[in-house]
Amino acid sequence: MGPHLHWSERARVTRIRRSYRSAAAVLALTLIVLGSGGGGDAGSAAARPAAVSTPPGTVLAVGGATGARAIPAGFVGLSIEYRAVESYAGRDPQALDPVFEQLVRNLAPGQQPVLRIGGDSTDWTWWPVPHMLRPPGVKYALTEQWLQVTNALSAALDAKLILGVDLEADSQRVAAAEADALVGGLGESRVQALEIGNEPELYGSFSWYRNRAGRFITGRRPGYDVADFTHDFSNMASALPHVALAGPSTGSLAWMKQLKSFVTAEPRLGLVTLHRYPLKRCVSTDHVTAGELLAPASTAGLANSVVADVAIARARGLPVRIDEMNSVSCGGERGVSDTFASALWSLDALFQMARVGVDGVNIHTTPRALDQLFTFRQVDGAWQGEVQPEYYGLMMFAQAAPAGSQLLALSGVTGDSLRTWATLAPDGHIRVALINTSTAGARLIRVRAPAATGPAALELLDAPSVHATSGVTLGGQSFGPETATGLLAGPPPTAELTPVAGDYLVNVPAGSAAMLTLSRP
Repeated sequence: MGPHLHWSERARVTRIRRSYRSAAAVLALTLIVLGSGGGGDAGSAAARPAAVSTPPGTVLAVGGATGARAIPAGFVGLSIEYRAVESYAGRDPQALDPVFEQLVRNLAPGQQPVLRIGGDSTDWTWWPVPHMLRPPGVKYALTEQWLQVTNALSAALDAKLILGVDLEADSQRVAAAEADALVGGLGESRVQALEIGNEPELYGSFSWYRNRAGRFITGRRPGYDVADFTHDFSNMASALPHVALAGPSTGSLAWMKQLKSFVTAEPRLGLVTLHRYPLKRCVSTDHVTAGELLAPASTAGLANSVVADVAIARARGLPVRIDEMNSVSCGGERGVSDTFASALWSLDALFQMARVGVDGVNIHTTPRALDQLFTFRQVDGAWQGEVQPEYYGLMMFAQAAPAGSQLLALSGVTGDSLRTWATLAPDGHIRVALINTSTAGARLIRVRAPAATGPAALELLDAPSVHATSGVTLGGQSFGPETATGLLAGPPPTAELTPVAGDYLVNVPAGSAAMLTLSRP
């Protein structure tokens, strides 16, 4: 598309290209099936390039359950900062942003979503304590209005909350006042856990505030370690309301290696929380690429990094939640976090975390950051939301892995560029997710599922390219440039596959994902 095109013409061309790409994927299946003995017309010329370019189909055999834990309810949740609550939900508890509400529900349909509120703002936030000066590192004060908005939001969503409590201030009075206000204002039944502190491994090296002389001051001494944190955690825990506590809220692999000592020392710990980002861009000299994000190390490798921690937590009967995760740390990377590559990454990464037994994942989103999932604005009192590419990947996972689903064994396909997953849902449907991270060409897969019968539904997660920042579709539908409902819009395609000699032939275009939904007798 040349720069001389008006924006409306560019949008029209993008739609045409996307429609061609999706139609080619579906019509190519028709050509393949009919050419294998289905009979009838061979289809339109528009499908021929995709059909001709695909290699002979590779068999992907769907087997029995892997033995991994069933997908827990509320597996996919969000992580947001304290300030972001009103940015997303609005400031009127009687008129919350319905678009945001629906976008949360989409990720946990028919379930209680888990919303984590904290992140960096955990240690920058307080509930003002009478006759006490604001701690120097605190930048944000909670208010009655904030409590009312959050209470209304959690009630509307029937959500469970993980709430950060300031540890860096190193004050029982500050921590107790904040925790009492949160639990009292939101209700004990809503609070899944109070998370004491955020990424304490950084307390001794990252500044908490700048003093009057302009010097950056850290919250703890250099060399602050797991033993110091465990002591501080226990000290704060003794002053907090008697609800479950969460921690260590760390993203450090070195600290995670000492998880056993922490969980052994904390009798009130009810939830182990860890943070994982596959890539880092925290200084201007750091740069990452979409190719790095789509590499196995960023999905399978990321999940493998918590295997030992899951085992340690399980041995003590504790659930494990990756309650802060996204593509690139420190707010993301332009041209990576804000592109369709992040959608393919998130889809695979969530499956990988389920594979290793994690109980849930909260994707971190911050307004105006490059890795934000959505933005909102009000026009004449009506809310409008702009949904970013990564969200579509989260939504396909929610469809592919309903609560209670079992991961199924797969065999027959090799190669790093094609990621394959299958689930058996409580309703008896088998869903097969195929993620083609290659930009070189389509993949033709012969899905063989002896337990399935009859026609299967096909859904494509697609975009003009892995580098696209718009034009994403899921099942032929999208949220468009803006959405007033938080629901996918557009006529859904009627892509239905009939097995040929027991195989379902699926053509997965380069840089896209497909989901096949099969029925059992």
